[in-house]
Amino acid sequence: MNATRVVPILNVSDIAENFAWFAKLGWTVGFQWPPNAEDTGRITFASLESGECEIFLCRDGQGGRGRGSADATGGPHGDETSDEGVWLSIWVDDVDAVYRHCHAAGLEITHPPTDEPWGVREMHVRHLDGHVLRISTETVDSH
Repeated sequence: MNATRVVPILNVSDIAENFAWFAKLGWTVGFQWPPNAEDTGRITFASLESGECEIFLCRDGQGGRGRGSADATGGPHGDETSDEGVWLSIWVDDVDAVYRHCHAAGLEITHPPTDEPWGVREMHVRHLDGHVLRISTETVDSH
């Protein structure tokens, strides 16, 4: 196999709420199905875009979702197993700038920017349907 592209699909409860949530991160709507739906409650599948990256959203299908009971998803008191949604690893140029942006936007940060022993500085943001965005910047050549 020679994969040319990977697009994660998130099971979400409400497409319009996800459009608004991801807009706080700077993502934009790519497509929606059915196309030209005047009532956003009718949309069952859509995409979001940021730079060269894309995420699909599927309302009530294609995977699991669910917020866990733990407040933290990383660090010594974090629980990486309680959230039932997808974890996405998203690489950015400046994780600290993303942290400041997320904090100002009121997003739920479950692990602040931390220099990890595997050569990245990363933070976690919990999505409204229990998915976790693991946002990272490489700090050393970890390859």
